Amino acid sequence: MQVKSGDVIRVHYTGKLLDGSQFDSSVGRAPLEFTVGAGQMIAGFDAGVVGMTIGEKKTIQIDPEHGYGHKDPNALVEFPSSNVPEGMKVEVGMKLNLQNQYGQPVPVVVTEVREDVIIMDANHFLAGQDLVFEVELVEIL
Repeated sequence: MQVKSGDVIRVHYTGKLLDGSQFDSSVGRAPLEFTVGAGQMIAGFDAGVVGMTIGEKKTIQIDPEHGYGHKDPNALVEFPSSNVPEGMKVEVGMKLNLQNQYGQPVPVVVTEVREDVIIMDANHFLAGQDLVFEVELVEIL
């Protein structure tokens, strides 16, 4: 039996960048379960598992267009330094959560701290990156 769009599957995976640094893995956890083609995964991962069989291991390389997209220069946020809570020291590289207009958290990374404004990047941390996933199909439900 081969994976096709609409199947609910379970996979183990390890995600890496091209330089070999690992950013995520299901090793030591329950397998990842999702519906193929339902938009629950990045497009390249979804497409990469189609045709796999139970027990098969595969390496899937995904470019930014089929991953988390390219970095969007419009996703840089200027946050007034005067709005930082008193006593909080903001530094370059800090990961923070802002809220959008709907009250949902938006993860950002501080890229620059000026006297009057803090520049934060709201791009996904994997935006602009080529990704490599080592995937093992565990189950087709």
